[in-house]
Amino acid sequence: MGYQYVTEEQMQRLVDFKGAREYHLKKKRDKVDKRMSLSEAVGRFVEDGDIFAETGFAYVRAPLQAYFEMIRQEKKNLVGIGSPMSNCSYLMALGLMKAIHLSYIGVEMRGNDKNFARVIKTKQAEIVSIWSHGAMALGFKAAQLGAPFIASKQLLGSDMLKQNPYVKVIDSPVGKDNDPVCLIPALFPDICVIHVQKADRYGNAIIDGPAVNDIALAAACRRVIVTAERIVPEMAIRENTSGSIPFWYVDAVVDMPYGALPGCCPGYYYWAREWWEWLVRCSTPSAEAVQDFFDYWVYSTKDQYDFIEKLGGIRFIDKARQLMEAAEADIDDSQISFAYQEVIPQRN
Repeated sequence: MGYQYVTEEQMQRLVDFKGAREYHLKKKRDKVDKRMSLSEAVGRFVEDGDIFAETGFAYVRAPLQAYFEMIRQEKKNLVGIGSPMSNCSYLMALGLMKAIHLSYIGVEMRGNDKNFARVIKTKQAEIVSIWSHGAMALGFKAAQLGAPFIASKQLLGSDMLKQNPYVKVIDSPVGKDNDPVCLIPALFPDICVIHVQKADRYGNAIIDGPAVNDIALAAACRRVIVTAERIVPEMAIRENTSGSIPFWYVDAVVDMPYGALPGCCPGYYYWAREWWEWLVRCSTPSAEAVQDFFDYWVYSTKDQYDFIEKLGGIRFIDKARQLMEAAEADIDDSQISFAYQEVIPQRN
């Protein structure tokens, strides 16, 4: 096989249609109160060696505080997947994640993330398959639909096919002429954490704004943790026609205000731009700087409220709320400024 960190069983589990189907059929459909603390949810449902799917869109509605709890609990031997999957970078740098099914890692607006190149070049982690955004999304969608694969033109004409052991090319059985298509298999990660604006105690959840791949991932993953800005009555979900995730996919519900910080959560708060610039521009160039950064921001904090105090407390939160409301045209923004002090590394 030629892989250093991922096992043959992990490689096959990702596309095990029959095994995933049997797992999902055995999941209980009872309406029970699934609320628990973040520490308990991560401890119970994120297992060492899991195929872990990143959710949200990089730093938009991503369950960042849950990722930080995974760091505190020192999960290990994770295999990453997602579209996009920018947070896998520091999970690899900190030793939690040893292998990835790669679609995209980057943070262009904040600088050049040097974690990824360093851990791959030094063989601290490895890439085991390469995908386009669209191809990986189709894999999650196939799992959601209960289809073993989806035939698509995605990846044709790309060298990514040479670095992907899962996707097969055949002549389309539809039509008279030879017409190649890719068979993109259904993808079944073990676990994902999805941050939502609202959820009820049973796991029914509402995503406001772009869902990205999260609705498909809720159906595809064997285990699902939902973290929510608000826990609302079940009737509030029933009355909302945009209800996104049904309860029977969800294993744990965490009441998690500010669970997407230092990213943004549409409708609630803007992101901490300086925080990401300190990480990407100043810390990623060396492993020691990354460790120091997370020692301060994660290992020395116990929850999102400790984290917020380091960001600036209520003043930061109030400003982040104003910026989000201005960005969504929900307030008079004539006196709102998006200007901030950019973090520029000093050159020696």
